[in-house]
Amino acid sequence: MPNIKEISLRSWPSGVPTEVQYPLGKVPLHEYLRMRAKEHPDKPAYIFYGRVISYHELDESSDRLANFFLKQGVQKGDRIALFLLNCPQYIVAHYAAWKIGAVLSPCSPLFKEMELEYQLNDSGVETLVCLDILYPVFEKIKDNTTVKTVVVTNLNDYMPEEPTLLPVPQMDTKKIIIPGTVDLMDILANEDATPPQIKVELDDLALLQYTGGTTGLPKGAMLTHFAAVFTSATAVTNGNKPFQPETISLAISPIFHIAGMLCAVDAPIMAGCTTILMVMFDPETTMKATELYKANYFVSSVPMNVAIMDHPKVNDYDLSSLKLNMAMSFGITLTEQIAKRWSVLTKGGYCFESSYGLTETHTYDCFVPINNIKYGVCGIPNADTDIRIFDFDDHTKELPIGEEGEIAVKTPSHFLGYWNKPEATKDTLINGWVYTGDVGKFDEEGYLAFLGRRKEMIKVSGFSVFPEEVELFLCKHPAIAQAAVIPKEDAHKGEVIKAFLILKPGQTATAEEIRAWAKTNMSSYKVPSIIEFVDSFPMSGAGKVLRRLLD
Repeated sequence: MPNIKEISLRSWPSGVPTEVQYPLGKVPLHEYLRMRAKEHPDKPAYIFYGRVISYHELDESSDRLANFFLKQGVQKGDRIALFLLNCPQYIVAHYAAWKIGAVLSPCSPLFKEMELEYQLNDSGVETLVCLDILYPVFEKIKDNTTVKTVVVTNLNDYMPEEPTLLPVPQMDTKKIIIPGTVDLMDILANEDATPPQIKVELDDLALLQYTGGTTGLPKGAMLTHFAAVFTSATAVTNGNKPFQPETISLAISPIFHIAGMLCAVDAPIMAGCTTILMVMFDPETTMKATELYKANYFVSSVPMNVAIMDHPKVNDYDLSSLKLNMAMSFGITLTEQIAKRWSVLTKGGYCFESSYGLTETHTYDCFVPINNIKYGVCGIPNADTDIRIFDFDDHTKELPIGEEGEIAVKTPSHFLGYWNKPEATKDTLINGWVYTGDVGKFDEEGYLAFLGRRKEMIKVSGFSVFPEEVELFLCKHPAIAQAAVIPKEDAHKGEVIKAFLILKPGQTATAEEIRAWAKTNMSSYKVPSIIEFVDSFPMSGAGKVLRRLLD
């Protein structure tokens, strides 16, 4: 009987290799940047609201910042945190760190103090690159961290005098001098541009990408340079080959996230293409950027597609250049009806599910072949990647086609483990297989359907929320003794958080007061939408809260 991989290959696009190819060799991505800069130095690598950053400028700027890091004592293997929105400065810092063998620890720009403090300390960061508008978050907890060097930048540092696209509100903040920090633009103007000569191997650690793993507080998934190169190569040479030299890609999804990083920071450099980088999504700005720059590729979330199609000015823009759109079903599931509307709007453009993937595999583990598009599925396993369905209670028992079970992925890009958490690693990474805790099944053509999460991670508008983290933060409220949170279905966000709270004796609080406090202490998507006060929780014999019994 043929296995899933053999079955799925029947839908593989004609003429596309079934093994990963490396356009300029199997070398770290910062070497691709150097080679692309020599190959076409003046070609736009990024366009940011009209400001063009060429491959040469990006390469040279990242060399200058890399040399600054070295002068500050950063050594190979040291962690550098990026606390930035989508902006060219992120890409510069990303490649600067990799050029000297430092390990990136991207932080969500939505972080509040406790969240930032946790990640900085857990990863042992001593160097931080930060937007000035986010610096107040760090300032409140800086004395509780090991951070020694802070590089700051303003969103306007890369804005042209006459932007081609509508600036975002965050650009209203004018540049100021922050005592005790170093300005990035001073570094780029004055630092040595000589390429640093640090030997970086493919097996060296490149990323500490924080995720929930299977349980608990966020964990740093250790990903190598090879993982980034491999996954980028699958997007350039395999599947539907979305990234090509002639690609003009819209990059709007958050690039601190592993999927946004692949699509906006890693794969475009390998391909040597041009990326239209935007701070955040706005439907009309996205339409204008598409028309102005003739963007032909877009990785979106489905709510973005719907917002564009429902916009009152949608017919004022020409979106016919947008031939390929890979959409993520965050909040709204991509249906054939939505895809057909999109195709009419773009005059024949394709719209289908982007992939299935997770941080622990460096994402992009499967794809929907453009020659056999189906909906309600994530696609077939990508090149050199094996995906199977196992019994949740017996990982030696593989389940047949059509049966629901745990999705497990074996890929060359899988993580090395969770940073300083060997027990959590052993629960997830077993004999080269990443056991995801996700429920799925295969159909007769080898297409994977993702059916939900058995593990307790909550997805709010596409963002991962970990129950233990929210509970920990809620218990810092002076009136709360215990907290337990669960997901509740929501028509707009996919899921929202419901919190069950036990108050301390003699304390009082209202749901409105708790939510107001939470909004100042955690990211907006982690704030409970529903709060219920209770006297006790259902508990297991081992003393663990049985969340499955809460409703």
